[in-house]
Amino acid sequence: MIARLIAALAMLGATPALAASGPFFSLRNTDFVVTLAFLLFVGILLYFRVPAAVGKLLDKRAEGIKADVAEARRLRDEAQDIYASYERRQREVRTQADEIVANARKEAMAQADKAKLDLEKSIERRLAAAQDQIASAESEAVRVVRDRAVQVAIAAASEVLARQLGPQERSAGIDRAIDDVARHLN
Repeated sequence: MIARLIAALAMLGATPALAASGPFFSLRNTDFVVTLAFLLFVGILLYFRVPAAVGKLLDKRAEGIKADVAEARRLRDEAQDIYASYERRQREVRTQADEIVANARKEAMAQADKAKLDLEKSIERRLAAAQDQIASAESEAVRVVRDRAVQVAIAAASEVLARQLGPQERSAGIDRAIDDVARHLN
């Protein structure tokens, strides 16, 4: 308020630019008329409290700006919290991913070891089966050779007996030999 009063007095005390001729306080002097009109305008503005209204509008605008700044700060803080949360979550996810990869490697190694053991067991089973087949084939070969030997022995004995014995003795000898062979084979 004091600043306004000083500004008004400074305008009144200002000397005209000597643009008009004649006495200053005359209605024919344009400088005096302009000064009166200006003072009247300022008075009307003061009467209707325009400066206070403009001040209130500016104060209201300043409060709105302060509120916007406060909202922006709140939003910035919230965004920083969210960003920090996402960074934390990203670190957790990265840690979990590393753990998953490590577990997958361990499991792959365990599976490889298990597959190796299974392969070794399968090879051992196949070797055992092959050895069993070899033993079976060997016993079959021994049996075949023995059967053939028996047949050859019977044929040889038949020939020897046929030369040495007569028909009746041959027949009795053959029967005995067949009984002996049957006893040995069973």
